[in-house]
Amino acid sequence: MKTLLHITCSLFEAQGKSTLLSSQLVDRLKEKHPGLSVVSRQLTPASMPYLDSELFGAFVTPAEERSDDQKDALAFSDELIAELRGVDAVVIGLPMYNLNVPAVFKSYIDHVVRVGETFRYTETGPQGLLDDRPVYVVTARGGYYAGNPMDTQTPYIQNILGLIGLRSVEFYHAEGLNISPEAADEAIQAVKARFLEDF
Repeated sequence: MKTLLHITCSLFEAQGKSTLLSSQLVDRLKEKHPGLSVVSRQLTPASMPYLDSELFGAFVTPAEERSDDQKDALAFSDELIAELRGVDAVVIGLPMYNLNVPAVFKSYIDHVVRVGETFRYTETGPQGLLDDRPVYVVTARGGYYAGNPMDTQTPYIQNILGLIGLRSVEFYHAEGLNISPEAADEAIQAVKARFLEDF
């Protein structure tokens, strides 16, 4: 492993629990892979514009027919895809908000999941166009959701990343963070212990 993309999307930015925990995983990977180059992508409402009709129109217009304005509209999406395509592994710090992923993360997904670029339709179903690589997802959740129907994040991440070819996804769930200080500490320590065991 030579290059890694670290994506964070907490409302609390650097102080968010998902950011702090995923940063510790990145540090662990840097220890195991000396010289590892890390690209950091912090998603915020200001840095991650939502999909609109102009951008979607550019997505579905054949490349040879795009106007200059459409090419300009696609520049940021193209940058994100090139960034994702160019790394050997991905670490995602992912909080749970109202049983789902943060809106800015969904916006990121809307930029990088593009037909003809990162997946294509075939007669047998969609086919991912990215080479598979490890994706480590570190979640931070106030309650306990893993393994029950209220965990909407895990299948969503597996399905949407699998759509573009990223199927080697490993989850590290820090749960019960709002139950009590003791429960939060236990959950955080358990995730840190898994980092040490796995790497």
